Amino acid sequence: MAIIKPFKALRPKPELAKQVASRPYDVLNSEEARVEAKNNPHSFLHVTKSEIDLPVNTDTHSQAVYQKAKENLRQFIDDGILFSEEKACYYIYQLVMNEKSQTGLVCVSSVEDYFNDVIKKHEFTRPEKEKDRIDHMLTIGAQTGNVFLAYPDVSGLNNLINDWKTSRQPVYDFVADDNIRHTVWIIHDEDKINAITSLFSTNVPHTYIADGHHRAASAAKVSKQLRGNENAKYFLTTIFPASELTILDYNRVIKDLNGLNKENFISLLQEDFMITDSAEPVKPSALHEFGMYLDHQWYFLKSKKGTFGEDPIGVLDVTILSKNILDNILDIKDQRTDKRIDFVGGIRGLGELEKRVDSSEMKAAFSLYPVSIQQLFNIADSGNVMPPKSTWFEPKLRDGLLTHLL
Repeated sequence: MAIIKPFKALRPKPELAKQVASRPYDVLNSEEARVEAKNNPHSFLHVTKSEIDLPVNTDTHSQAVYQKAKENLRQFIDDGILFSEEKACYYIYQLVMNEKSQTGLVCVSSVEDYFNDVIKKHEFTRPEKEKDRIDHMLTIGAQTGNVFLAYPDVSGLNNLINDWKTSRQPVYDFVADDNIRHTVWIIHDEDKINAITSLFSTNVPHTYIADGHHRAASAAKVSKQLRGNENAKYFLTTIFPASELTILDYNRVIKDLNGLNKENFISLLQEDFMITDSAEPVKPSALHEFGMYLDHQWYFLKSKKGTFGEDPIGVLDVTILSKNILDNILDIKDQRTDKRIDFVGGIRGLGELEKRVDSSEMKAAFSLYPVSIQQLFNIADSGNVMPPKSTWFEPKLRDGLLTHLL
């Protein structure tokens, strides 16, 4: 069963929350972070993307960057921008985007649960990305990045959290510059804290990493380096019931057709797909449907029966695309390392796919139907992993609102 605990969050003064809260470190490059933090000395990007305070050509993985992050975090604390909670609490975090809300519980989850597979995974991680987060955590003495977990709904938990939201005032409530509303409540009542801990330990056999595999893996490895440190035995998580979550599509753009002209490429596609021209951009509305944008033209693709597996991995549209198009036709074997493919989150819209192709940067684009939460659970339960970049969650949790000190 899932082991979670309340924690003493490092958090901003309420009047500074909007200024401090920043988008996650891994959705911005250094230049974008510089622009976003410009004229905002309180932005948490000064901690998570501290290269913005160093010369432009500084290696983002250098010790100088991690040391600057440590200095900036210490300065935020010394200046009273951030302070530590006096007692261990749970926190409720609600996000609202386009009038749709989702609510999760912010807590710390057991590293042992990660190692024992109580916390289920569905992606491989890359050593260089793990090392970056490990060096960041060890240098600054804190976990700044939230791991986004999901679990099958438990009515008792849903009721407890909803009751607290409706009966208490939030400590933070603001609309960020991207029009996403962020609201946080503190659960400080000891009876409620114990009830939540108990409900997870008796009703939640597994939690599932939805977003943050590298952050989770890094926290687990840091715990091994900090043996005896009780705080390091847990890592920062926000856990959402499945009914609160929506996975967006994660689309693909391709640099070349592996030496094929358009006619030959489409002919090869017809072996596994039924293909029709489309006068409009194609946003798939069901499983096994795909959109393709090539040479200023959209096409609707539908998988033919018998061209894909029925197992939890084989039935995924990202697997069908990977096997029947990327691998078999375009010879793209490893999407994590092949430079001919890139990934575009569905939040950017189909216009972004057209833009990447029309600019001649890319040759073709594919739009996909999103993976469902139940598919994610099924794959993790089966012990398999999805192809890279299979899921896109939006909105993103903000860094800086709730930090776990080691």
